[in-house]
Amino acid sequence: MQVTNLTHQNIDSSSILDRAKGRGSSILGIITSNPKIAIGIGVVAFFVLVALAAPLLTPYDPNATLVTGSLPPSPAHIFGTTGLGQDMFAQIVYGARVSLTVGFVAAIGSTALQILFGLTSAYFGSLVDEMLSLLINVFLVLPGLPLAIVLASLASANAASKNEFVIALVLLFTSWSYGARVLRAQTLSLKEREYVAAARAIGESSLRIIFAEILPNEVALVASTFVGTFVYAVGAEVALEFLGLGDTSKASWGVILYWAQNNAALIVGKWWQFVPAGLCVAVLCASLALINFGIDELANPRLRSEKTARVLKRTKEIKGVLDEHYQ
Repeated sequence: MQVTNLTHQNIDSSSILDRAKGRGSSILGIITSNPKIAIGIGVVAFFVLVALAAPLLTPYDPNATLVTGSLPPSPAHIFGTTGLGQDMFAQIVYGARVSLTVGFVAAIGSTALQILFGLTSAYFGSLVDEMLSLLINVFLVLPGLPLAIVLASLASANAASKNEFVIALVLLFTSWSYGARVLRAQTLSLKEREYVAAARAIGESSLRIIFAEILPNEVALVASTFVGTFVYAVGAEVALEFLGLGDTSKASWGVILYWAQNNAALIVGKWWQFVPAGLCVAVLCASLALINFGIDELANPRLRSEKTARVLKRTKEIKGVLDEHYQ
């Protein structure tokens, strides 16, 4: 009897491992099947690695004055120096930590609120839906970026040492309502499907139905809203710091642009003070946009069919050219 139980346990364990490997290979297959997602994730991973390996990439302290005045790029300082003689490359790689941290915190927190309010509002309906929909609508009509500017300015006057944390919270609470509205609309459709009715009939709890039956069918939509919030958070964080609402004593991409503007770097032609930081912001946001476009192509059947039609048309054109050539 014990041998039989051990045999069954081994079979169950191997099946669990097989399912885990299948999920891993399917996720990797999805990433590699779409070049937009692959390129976007690759660029984001590159910036994450740069931020984590900042102490290994440069020996300089980003806030230390190394030379007198602003020097152009050279072998000693490959991105030049700031007006205070600080190494620009050190500021770029260390500044990536601030922008990425704010973006990740705001996107993760906002996505969690979107799932919580959007799915529960649609699934429970009745009074719960009315109350949560009212809350969503209130946040939806609030002007997000102007409100973030006001709150960040108040925070910069009272808690300068925690500005990045405050900015992340401000962006989190001003960016979740639209995604919650979209998820609510999708959940209203999914909760009437047969598999949800079957789960309800066999006595599954409401929370398990929401998070184990409905949510997995909205993964593409959740991923898209997460990436969109990430883009908004990074752009808004850089904009707020460019306006001087961040901690200007710490290196970040927005603070680099703030000091470049204060020093009139564009007017005097010191392009190295703002071009590297601006390119980093642009490339990161473009890579996130590529991920979003790739997710749309995978999740939208119409886009998939259009892409397939374009590929077939191009294949026929190439085949026709080859046939003419060999005839």
